[in-house]
Amino acid sequence: MEHVDVVVIGGGQSGLATTHALLRHGLRPVVLEASGRVAGSWPRYYDSLTLFSPARYSSLPGMPFPGADPDRYPHRDEVVDYLTAYADRLDADIRTGHRVAAVRRTGSTFEVELEGGSPLSAQAVVAASGSFGHPHRPALPGLEEFTGQVLHAADYRRPVLFTGRRVVVVGTGNSAVQIAAELAGTARVTLATRGPVKFAAQHLLGRDLHFWLTRTGLDIAPLGRLLPRPPAQPVLDDGRYRTTPAAGRPERQPLFTGADGARLVWPNGVREEVDALVLATGYRPDLPYLARLDGALNESGNPRHREGLAVGAPGLAFVGLEWQRSLSSNSLRGVGRDAARIARRLAAPLARS
Repeated sequence: MEHVDVVVIGGGQSGLATTHALLRHGLRPVVLEASGRVAGSWPRYYDSLTLFSPARYSSLPGMPFPGADPDRYPHRDEVVDYLTAYADRLDADIRTGHRVAAVRRTGSTFEVELEGGSPLSAQAVVAASGSFGHPHRPALPGLEEFTGQVLHAADYRRPVLFTGRRVVVVGTGNSAVQIAAELAGTARVTLATRGPVKFAAQHLLGRDLHFWLTRTGLDIAPLGRLLPRPPAQPVLDDGRYRTTPAAGRPERQPLFTGADGARLVWPNGVREEVDALVLATGYRPDLPYLARLDGALNESGNPRHREGLAVGAPGLAFVGLEWQRSLSSNSLRGVGRDAARIARRLAAPLARS
């Protein structure tokens, strides 16, 4: 069995930032990426996706985001290219097409089982697989009875596929508003929410919001120590989105109360035939490979950790979780800080062994 210092599970932004930090501590991690390329979930996001933070605030450690305009909002494909170039510069052992089936404790080490491959033995494991592989489908009223098309935002790509159709988008976050506004150009769209959509201005006093978050230190403040759950995040609006529901493109309605075949039942009792539901309802940590590792997950399948270090499985760590430590823990601009802390904490016992 091959033995390595650290196995990093996931070759996206979190895994690459962690690898950079581990290399700086003299460790030689092996990165296992399930897909056929690095960049994590970015290649599979919808076509029009752009970052919410400007390029100057969207870099991993050691490599600024390229481009002449640092204040632009990079497109999905730019992020993919950036992460690919970042991985090439790391000169690390990154193995694509290696899906982890299970992680087990064997004495003082971990055994990492691969689908269709030979297992690895490791002193430490970092789970950096993100959440895109685990879309959240809440128990919405009538969802099981609805016979129209239902897809999660993870499966949405472009509006042309919905031209002329009646579509309802569910959610109150950035993705929900962006997808609904984009679809409204080619389809009849309603944004269905449990409550009002909360907006925050993208620019304040001539500066992007991330300038102020960085200047005040709020972006990296360890608020996760104080609040067990992240506060509700408003939709960042650059002037395009706040006005669209108000103008009815798309319209906003309270969440439907049930379904009758292909018809949704609205709170006023109206039954309306709908072609498709798009659930922009978020994600949950994608950690099925830890299900058989004692102490790693709680009863709901969520990681048991304190600022990224597993509390019940020594040597296991998490990077890239939402609200792992701060507002920016699962973002390009912030994951490097969490990765550096985790690498430092893991390196000390490995150096003594």
